Amino acid sequence: MNKILRLIITSLFIVLLTTGCSSKKSEKPKVADKAPELLYADAKALLSTGSFEKASEILEAIDSRYPFGPQSDQVQLDLIYAYYKRTATPLALAHIDRFMRLNPTHKNLDYLYYMRGLTYMESDAQFFQDLFGVDRFNRDPTNSYKAFKDFNYLIQYYPTSVYAVDALQRLIYIKNRLARYEISIAQWYIKREAFIAAINRSKIVLNNYSDTDSVENALEIMIEGYKALKLEEPKQNALAVLKLNFPNNYLLYSSN
Repeated sequence: MNKILRLIITSLFIVLLTTGCSSKKSEKPKVADKAPELLYADAKALLSTGSFEKASEILEAIDSRYPFGPQSDQVQLDLIYAYYKRTATPLALAHIDRFMRLNPTHKNLDYLYYMRGLTYMESDAQFFQDLFGVDRFNRDPTNSYKAFKDFNYLIQYYPTSVYAVDALQRLIYIKNRLARYEISIAQWYIKREAFIAAINRSKIVLNNYSDTDSVENALEIMIEGYKALKLEEPKQNALAVLKLNFPNNYLLYSSN
């Protein structure tokens, strides 16, 4: 009886295994087996309609099946764009770095620096900022620094690039974001009476972001710090700079 039961169970297992294998074999591939030119046309059509996930699947298939095809470079560039639009940051950055490493003199390097800067900016965005419009400028600025570096490199070494104008506008935005970050840290130090640290943070704004709106705040913090430390001469120097650049500031009309 036990032998019969074991035989039945074994038979059922074989049937299930065979069925599973046959079903896997009958599954259609995720991307159709078509000529690379036709697949690429499909991917471009999907990109133009905003179907970035499906487009990236087709582009990945082309890149895998035809790595040395005549359109291989453009396929990879389009794939980077699709990843960026999908907010697939790690994939976008990995493909950008790989492409730049393998093609150090490529004619589209300006595009790659631009896309990497955009990707770092995208990764710097926060859920609450996107959802509620809250500007969390005091968050970790690591990716903003990286984006700043790429946009700055693009403007410096590819000034005639079609991406240079937009990169400059983004650079201005990032500079203001980084300056406000330094101000938020300086204010944190002021609250904890770490006046020297607060003054040093304000100096970073004056030295590195002197063309941003945060300069006035930086001078105010410096004056407050020097006053707390009873350092009269540097306080007066800071007041003089404040008066020259911001003659209507309230500190100029309050008790010294």
